[in-house]
Amino acid sequence: MSGLLADSSESRESVIAAVDHIKSCDKLGEAAEDLRAAGEQRNGLITRLDELTIDRLPDHQPLSDALREAWQASADADYAYAAWAEELKGNRRMCRGGEPRHTDNASQAEQASGKATSAKERASGLWNPVAGRYGLPTRDATQL
Repeated sequence: MSGLLADSSESRESVIAAVDHIKSCDKLGEAAEDLRAAGEQRNGLITRLDELTIDRLPDHQPLSDALREAWQASADADYAYAAWAEELKGNRRMCRGGEPRHTDNASQAEQASGKATSAKERASGLWNPVAGRYGLPTRDATQL
């Protein structure tokens, strides 16, 4: 489980950079590609989580549920942000003065991102006591 959690932060920097590109109407094609890749990576985390046997860990079911929800919501946000980037890229009027027009895709991305943040906070709160008990690295919600 600790290794899976370590892998979960791999795409964080690229996602932040991609969203920043969208918010400045810059490198939209690259941003969309990076976000789709991040979504796939998070889906892979869910698959790997489902393959783990963690029933001996305390609070394993709430932890597993929170991680699954966090990564699914993060993937949903990644895909919605990618769709927003594609939407902006396809229409110059959507990016006037370097400011992107807020669309349904942007709203969906923001909603999913908020859901992911809440689930990551729950997961972090469940993981850190387990990590401390077994001498494993603790994780801040932003590292999930």
